[in-house]
Amino acid sequence: MPRGYARAVNPPTDLLPSLVGVGVLAAVTTVVLAAFRVPGLWSPLLAIVRGAVQLAVISVLLTGLITDARLIALTLVAMFVIAASVATGRIGWSRRHAAMMTTSIVSGVVFATTIVFATGALELTARYALAIGAIVIGNAMSIATLTGRMFTRGIVDHWDEVEGWLALGARPRQSTLALARQAVRDALIPSIDQTKTTGLVVLPGAFVGAIFGGISPLEAGRFQIVVLAAIMAAGAVTSVLVALWMGPVRMKPADLR
Repeated sequence: MPRGYARAVNPPTDLLPSLVGVGVLAAVTTVVLAAFRVPGLWSPLLAIVRGAVQLAVISVLLTGLITDARLIALTLVAMFVIAASVATGRIGWSRRHAAMMTTSIVSGVVFATTIVFATGALELTARYALAIGAIVIGNAMSIATLTGRMFTRGIVDHWDEVEGWLALGARPRQSTLALARQAVRDALIPSIDQTKTTGLVVLPGAFVGAIFGGISPLEAGRFQIVVLAAIMAAGAVTSVLVALWMGPVRMKPADLR
């Protein structure tokens, strides 16, 4: 019997150490949060379990669709819908918030990926489209969420100032403009820091994965810097659009805690 075949039909032996490691890490996370009495202490554990299940499913699915452009397009659409839904839920469900997150995220992602492929920075293939599309969508979702929550928190914390501007005759968007700009800046800080420290502190997953996949370190580095630049562009567009959507505030919003 070929060695590869035996390995394929007996995956639990290979998976067991990984499952044990993930289980211990999840337990440590939960215990530390419980010891400090952090609200929502079960959220990381549930996220790990959900992520494991979703990765198992997508790993099986990708085996059949990695070369089919149509199926990859459907996969990216599904990822986008889920990303917009998650970001909307983080700031409170409403039709306006759903429209805001949907249009902001799709604008950032389409803008950035169009530049990547139009300039020839990456070849337009099914594999590259899936790889960079998924990464950029995920990061745009996080940046949109951070922008919305930070802007709302800023409004709540500085409501006296906002009311003062409104009392002086400022338009609603003018009264919150400084807070909106700060929210955009703060939402981009994680991406900025990751990009600044790439190769010094951080070896991003796309870079490591490309090397493990057999690509030369130089080619992997080229792919990674394109990805990072796309994340920054998509994040900037997404964050600014979210801030513009949320800018006109006439009433004090509920605090998102």
